[in-house]
Amino acid sequence: MLHLRLITPADRTDDVVRLVETTVGTTHLVVLPGAARNPVGDVVMCDVAREAGDELIGALRELGVDRTGSIAVENIDLSLSERADKAEDDAPGEGADAVLWEHLVDATHEESTLNVTYVAFLTVATMLAACGVMLDNAILIVGAMAVGPEFGPLAGISTALVQRAPRLVWRSLWALLAGFAAAMVLTAGFSWLMDVLGLFDRSMIDGPRPNTAFIWNPDWMSFVVAFLAGIAGTLSLTSAKSGALIGVAISVTTVPAAANAAVSLNYTDYSQTWGSTWQLLANLGGIVLAGTLTLLAQKAFWAWQRKRTPEPA
Repeated sequence: MLHLRLITPADRTDDVVRLVETTVGTTHLVVLPGAARNPVGDVVMCDVAREAGDELIGALRELGVDRTGSIAVENIDLSLSERADKAEDDAPGEGADAVLWEHLVDATHEESTLNVTYVAFLTVATMLAACGVMLDNAILIVGAMAVGPEFGPLAGISTALVQRAPRLVWRSLWALLAGFAAAMVLTAGFSWLMDVLGLFDRSMIDGPRPNTAFIWNPDWMSFVVAFLAGIAGTLSLTSAKSGALIGVAISVTTVPAAANAAVSLNYTDYSQTWGSTWQLLANLGGIVLAGTLTLLAQKAFWAWQRKRTPEPA
């Protein structure tokens, strides 16, 4: 269940209340006349089944509540109420399958912002991966994958393409490209420093590395794995099962490929640089394609569900 707290101008409260009352899957409606001070207006609160939340939020925005007042949405972890149970039963579909598009756009917008923290995480992850590829240590590679924050911009691109939001596309693309460029340049400098300190040497990049050789040898399986990971990652975002994201992070070779490209470029091993770059592009492309197709499928599924839902009496 979701809890909505609305602030509405007094002259629009009746419209808002009518909308809430006629939306299938809503309950626990509370109206507090004149309770709001900034902005001035009435406070309307209600609970709504997650599967009906996107429709209600969209309708509230059409009434202009987000412009003249506010719409705040919270997840309800526990609701002991027969009315809440009935609201969930009446709403179409299952809550775990529902997509809150406004929440998804807001979340990916935040995760797709190029800022110091994002670049720092991506850089540290790439440096960890550089240590992993030089030492041929799979544990370090997995750790670097888990630290990398690149799924945010990738999900942002997919969401923006489906929602036709060009500004979010460019914002996410800029965060992705600029972030990786900065991380790779800094990792190249890091590898040079480690070489000066005697902790890295050319024999480490030229020698056999059976545990990490896949990083610069892309094939169709690289794309397939990235595609499947993109589906899982998108589903984890839209269904609020964020715990699955860690599994997605350690299944794709984005950060390690960027790290190997930077280190091999530092040692002028251009064949590994190109191989790693293609690995990186294959993974990024697979995730974006999978995420976009998954969101399109979910959007079509919910449109079909709404057509099957009978109109309220």
